[in-house]
Amino acid sequence: MSEVILKSGLHPRSRFRQRYDFTALANVCPQLAAFVKLNAYEEPSIDYADPKAVLKLNQALLRSAYGLQAWDLPPGYLCPPIPGRSDYIHHLADLIGTSQGSAVRVLDVGTGANCIYPLIGACEYSWRFVGSEIDPVACQWARKIVSSNPGVAGMIECRLQKSRLQCFHGIIQPGETFELTMCNPPFHASAAEASAGTERKNKNLGSRQRSLNFGGKANELWCDGGELAFVKRMITQSIPYGSQCRWFTSLVSKSAHLPMLERGLHQAKATAVKIIDMAQGQKKSRILAWTFQPVARL
Repeated sequence: MSEVILKSGLHPRSRFRQRYDFTALANVCPQLAAFVKLNAYEEPSIDYADPKAVLKLNQALLRSAYGLQAWDLPPGYLCPPIPGRSDYIHHLADLIGTSQGSAVRVLDVGTGANCIYPLIGACEYSWRFVGSEIDPVACQWARKIVSSNPGVAGMIECRLQKSRLQCFHGIIQPGETFELTMCNPPFHASAAEASAGTERKNKNLGSRQRSLNFGGKANELWCDGGELAFVKRMITQSIPYGSQCRWFTSLVSKSAHLPMLERGLHQAKATAVKIIDMAQGQKKSRILAWTFQPVARL
């Protein structure tokens, strides 16, 4: 029996902890087979520098793990790494006590054309989602993905956010409640910074395509002030909705931002703040979670 090799750092409930079985994945997504080659270690793999190969791998992973048969992206939009996205969902389940079922409602701020968090959360835990999106094309594409997958079609609603400066206003309706909100905020502070980051990755990885394999439109990659400004704004805007949302959460890529964000939460009078570490191999990230509800209710 061959040794089972687990990927480091992924959540214990992740379906992606074992190394990819490319033969099995190609069986569920035959188009992947054209991209599977032997690597330098004489093992089946794909060229992760090739965006088309990564897209087909994602399609295969979603079909194999969740039975999602219809998933695709418009050209140039963010193609998310599936294992890391699923980990965010699993850690949120831990945060609320691994609650399952349609009673759990989640707001995904900036769901993207890929709609990946609602898809995974609906499949893993039967949660119901609202995904907000400022890009009309991305919003419409996400709706198309949802409607094309009958197993989740009644569990996910995509709403267009008309203001680029608002996280919750115009999305959360009066009397509406959520167990969780989640967000993967834009990292860079400007288009120039995003471009410079891409160039650095190109130089370090020695491939012009390698850093482009996950793509991404401007609003997915950068905003004024970058991640820090975005999450600070989210904290301020979460205050009026404290009674409607049990936990607000956001990914924070840069650990140096945490002290300033924690100060902001103290000033906002959050009743509880949690930092949940995440890792996928060498990549480190964390979830910042906060609530305004009485601690006894959590």
